Amino acid sequence: MGERIYKGCDRVHNVKSFKNLKEMINNAKEEFGENAAFKFKNPETKEMYTMSYNDYIDEVNALGTALISIGLKDKRIGVIGENRYEWEEAYLSVTCGTGIVVPLDKALTENELLSLIERSEIEAIFYTNKYTEVMERAKKENVGKIKFYISMDLEEKTGDIYSQKELIRVGKDLIKNGARSFLDAEIDNDKMAVMLFTSGTTSQSKAVMLSHTNLTSNVYDIGSIFDINENDVFLSFLPLHHVFECTVGFLFAVSKGSTIAFCEGIRHIADNLKEFEATVMIAVPVLFENMYKKVMQGIDKKGKTKTVKFGIKLSKFLRVFGIDVRRKLFKDIHANFGGKLRLLVAGGAAFDPEAEKGFTDLGVDTYQGYGLSETSPVVAAENPTYHKLGSIGKTFPSLETKIVNPDEMGIGELAVKGPTVMLGYYNNEEATKECMKDGWFHTGDLAYIDKDGFIFITGRKKSVIVLKNGKNVFPEETETLINKIHGVKESFVFGKPDEEDANDLKMCVEVVFDRDAMKSEYGVESDEEIKAKLWEKIKEINKTMPKYKYVKELIITEEELIKTTTLKIKRHEEIKKVLK
Repeated sequence: MGERIYKGCDRVHNVKSFKNLKEMINNAKEEFGENAAFKFKNPETKEMYTMSYNDYIDEVNALGTALISIGLKDKRIGVIGENRYEWEEAYLSVTCGTGIVVPLDKALTENELLSLIERSEIEAIFYTNKYTEVMERAKKENVGKIKFYISMDLEEKTGDIYSQKELIRVGKDLIKNGARSFLDAEIDNDKMAVMLFTSGTTSQSKAVMLSHTNLTSNVYDIGSIFDINENDVFLSFLPLHHVFECTVGFLFAVSKGSTIAFCEGIRHIADNLKEFEATVMIAVPVLFENMYKKVMQGIDKKGKTKTVKFGIKLSKFLRVFGIDVRRKLFKDIHANFGGKLRLLVAGGAAFDPEAEKGFTDLGVDTYQGYGLSETSPVVAAENPTYHKLGSIGKTFPSLETKIVNPDEMGIGELAVKGPTVMLGYYNNEEATKECMKDGWFHTGDLAYIDKDGFIFITGRKKSVIVLKNGKNVFPEETETLINKIHGVKESFVFGKPDEEDANDLKMCVEVVFDRDAMKSEYGVESDEEIKAKLWEKIKEINKTMPKYKYVKELIITEEELIKTTTLKIKRHEEIKKVLK
């Protein structure tokens, strides 16, 4: 079977394109100046207040001007901290005329952070109070090349620690006095503007080089697929150093003049959706799956399951004629999310089709997207026009995709080509050559593309389990099924040598269970009872699959699986732990 090239889908919406982020933020000020860029809540009084695009972009310009004035032109500058507007302000003040921004993962250990500070060769860093101790250590041990430490929290310079707020004040004065160094800065659209470390251990993490062209091409594609406007409010939940949140929940939101509000934490999602009147949320599938489970449990507890099912049937029938009554029919359910939520976009892992379809049936359009740090990030996404359950949608308009070395089922490695593909890995020619071939980026993900051009991800190339008979087992597929069992928090499918045939592997699973849920759902309490109940459920799943995929061994635990900071299972490390 040859390698067919799939062109990008047609654009659904007409949107402006930008050559670089500077052009994008200048347009945001000009077009949406009075609109709220951010919505905040006073933690004590709970009073809401906003910051306009006029004020926001003025502060970005002032901060950039001040950074240049202290000698940071063309330097690398790190940013680390919780999601907040100062983080986004720092990011744009670097990329839009100062130098190269290096977003750092806030979940890393102290030693890992210091390692990345050294590797990235940053000369300044923005940080929040939470990272004061690690910055003190970096100073004391003279780590890397840092000359400027900039606090997002200090009101004014304290000792040798600069204040972001004070730098903005200084920058405003400089601009008043005619300084144009940042305002008139020329942007090289195709040079590295962002250095982004992939998730994983710091020794293995690669530094992805992204340009303005990479990012603005992706922003343009997202806008031409999703109908977002200046009336939308994004609830920012995923960490901003994560390229998915950074491009979609931050840069794209700014390009459309939308409002950004910051979630206060996983326990506060429902309250924050209400308080900020959020309309859009971007997150990993597990978050939306858990939200959906809670919604359905709530409906069940109230004895309204039959009523809701009838409502779904009725609304589906009416939608055939272009009549959408979902929000009216399920008004009470929408009230749990503030009544305004209309769009959920999941990315970063496989999304359970039941939750995706379930939310959409209830009137919150829910779609799956796919991307990688190396592609800025989004490669494909579903939307109302291009929608097929279980798929990641169609290839984005400016890109091309193909399946490399497809097998008899059409499954092979997904490769991507186009303007959003990275410049390469910094200082790592070998790794760049390994994944970049003739302009095609090889994703490491296995997929197939159906006759209509929809892409279906089947698993990671590195995690596929090859059996003696040559059959491939994609552990992620089985994990998705097992994770649907009530009382299962997460699962990890792996192959280990079969006692009956040392040359073959048998499928095993490690299940992380919720003891309280197992007790309330099945009335089982002891480990033995829980294991027996889970084994019974897994045997039911086995019957739905070919025999070579059968799970033959079960391990149960309450200990969370080893993951990267982007919540992907570290398979090699988990196997080592399990097979000890």
